Amino acid sequence: MLAGAGALAVVSGALSEDGARDVVGRTAPVLLFVLGITVVATLADRAGVFAAAAARLAVLAGGRRWVLWLSVVALATACTAVLSLDTTAVLLTPVVLVLARRTGTPPMLLAMTTVWLASTASLLLPVANLTNLLAVAGPGLPGGEGQFLRLALAPAVVGVLVTVAVLALLGRPALRGRYDPALVPPPVTADRGDLVLASVVCVLLAPALALLPLVGVPVEVPALVAAAALLAAAVRRRASLRGLTDLPLLVGVLGLFLLVAAAGEHGLTAPLASAAGDGEGFAGLLRLAAVGAVGANLVDNLPAYLALEPVAGSPERVVALLVGVGLGPLVTPWACLATLLWARACREAGVPVDWWRFAARGLVLVPLVVVAAVAALAVRPA
Repeated sequence: MLAGAGALAVVSGALSEDGARDVVGRTAPVLLFVLGITVVATLADRAGVFAAAAARLAVLAGGRRWVLWLSVVALATACTAVLSLDTTAVLLTPVVLVLARRTGTPPMLLAMTTVWLASTASLLLPVANLTNLLAVAGPGLPGGEGQFLRLALAPAVVGVLVTVAVLALLGRPALRGRYDPALVPPPVTADRGDLVLASVVCVLLAPALALLPLVGVPVEVPALVAAAALLAAAVRRRASLRGLTDLPLLVGVLGLFLLVAAAGEHGLTAPLASAAGDGEGFAGLLRLAAVGAVGANLVDNLPAYLALEPVAGSPERVVALLVGVGLGPLVTPWACLATLLWARACREAGVPVDWWRFAARGLVLVPLVVVAAVAALAVRPA
């Protein structure tokens, strides 16, 4: 539906040809990255990478439930930073829920850990969130990935630390006690060679995605190379290639970009500029981040970012907007696709999601994490 609506906006003239060309040229590399990283994440999951990592962490925790939880925090943060927030929601959530059952840990504690960190750890690297990639590819960050890393590092770290602190406070009763590590056997893998290869690829992707863009290599290149390596191994052993990626979803995202661009050409920018202000200090940055967070929880983080990007202006304000739309969409179910994917994974694992409780806890976390992250951005060294 979104793809058709986007195409209609172009055909009807609601979006100019130049506008459509700009949208396609800017988003094609982003969608190529998403395609590559989705293939990597799916094949890594099929090889047992996430299950093996979680089982190993359960053993290393030595039966201490709070150490197990901190291990899940580290795994969710790393998975989000390197493989994106959607990967954490879709592929890591089922793994940690199995881990919760086998160790007697309340499942919602580990489930909330994954969904919250899927959002609040998504500022650590450009590849962690589609909004980051759009910002790096746009005019607001002329320094590209390097400028993003310089500006976003402090807010990203603060966002993760605040999230962990709130989780620890809310989950104190569930973190007490011990479990028997023998209850978490190593997962059975069909091919150990595939597990080793996929693990090595995932480990190497982290420095590749962080460092190669600094020397001019676009992020889609290492993602597509990694996908090709795992695909070659899958073809060699004649494994099924079904369900590796969701092409209709990618086309739908492009349609969404076209629709927002058309709305921008027809007057959407003016009222948003009035709401977002233009300040560069802490108050101005927080105002923009707050508008982004509210917009994300009302209509989803992607259209909220695309609509507000033209009024951001400076690189610092672009990162403040990313704080709002990246760390803030944790109140409503539809604020982020990752949240909906997480809820589906929970349902399939037999863990019900209380959306009123989810919203109430989000209303505790979001103001804290957004204010703290913006403060870290505002006081960073010049």
